[in-house]
Amino acid sequence: MAEKNLDWGNIGFAYRVTDHRYVSNYKNGAWDEGGLTADATVCISECAGILQYCQEVFEGLKAYRTEDGSIVTFRPDMNAKRMADSARYLEMPAFPEERFLEAVDMVVKANADWVPPYGSGASLYLRPYMFASGPVIGVKPSDEYQFRLFATPVGPYFKGGAKPTTLCVSKYDRAAPHGTGHIKAGLNYAMSLHAYVDAHEHGFDENMYLDAATRTYIEETGGANFLFVTKDGVLVSPKSDSILPSITRRSLLYIAEHMLGMKTEHRPVKFSELKDFAEAGLCGTAAVISPVGRVVNGDEVIDLPSGREKMGPVLQKLYDTITGIQAGHIEGPEGWIRKIC
Repeated sequence: MAEKNLDWGNIGFAYRVTDHRYVSNYKNGAWDEGGLTADATVCISECAGILQYCQEVFEGLKAYRTEDGSIVTFRPDMNAKRMADSARYLEMPAFPEERFLEAVDMVVKANADWVPPYGSGASLYLRPYMFASGPVIGVKPSDEYQFRLFATPVGPYFKGGAKPTTLCVSKYDRAAPHGTGHIKAGLNYAMSLHAYVDAHEHGFDENMYLDAATRTYIEETGGANFLFVTKDGVLVSPKSDSILPSITRRSLLYIAEHMLGMKTEHRPVKFSELKDFAEAGLCGTAAVISPVGRVVNGDEVIDLPSGREKMGPVLQKLYDTITGIQAGHIEGPEGWIRKIC
């Protein structure tokens, strides 16, 4: 096989069928051996638990080609642990973390020709997911599950560079206290779609969700954590039991404190503080960091001092550092890069 002949800089952020994916089934209290398949079709019962009661969890991570031509993944052990935690919360049998890592390695190696070249800005996106495959008609956990992992090449999330986004404070709640906001389950994202479409129809790029109990504290968007920078250079991330523990956010906080010498705070953040921050951004696997330029709350408009034309200097430094680690030209903390081939 040979590297696919694609216009890597213009493939967009969309699904493409690649050559192989990994499948393992859980039945009679155990996971089977699992393995690769060329079949991209999922066949399940019409009464499968995923279709009836939305028992499903998923992850997202990327494989990169580095400067020296190697193919690596970034902190996949964190994805393995978070997926196991999510599964347990939905009463699903956790897929073993070591097997998760093996599945990632197998899928990346089998689709190595789909890994974009270094410097293209593109990457191989990996989507592990697990769902209830056994028939369930009464409200209860299924007895059978399927774990799958596929790969698809994606282009840069922001072609031509990340421009600061405009957010609206949503009138909807993303997650209830003591609910499922802290796990990565499809049901959380389904609940955010109406709010997302509503925001777009009113000219906004995304929502800023406040806490459901008091609507006082900033939580996250439909698919990303927030980062803020104070005017004296402190990196702040909101803390809440209903916020998804983003791997990108946790990595950026570590980089800021231990590699860039910044002060960091992980704490509840009141919406009333927003006007006092110098920079704001969203962080996640897809875009890494997406700068925020404006937040609208009814008649109140808050413009961040970093402006609406480009990413602020502190967030840009964080972005350059984490992507440099992923690309292999900045040495990161031990264990963050898993070399596959």
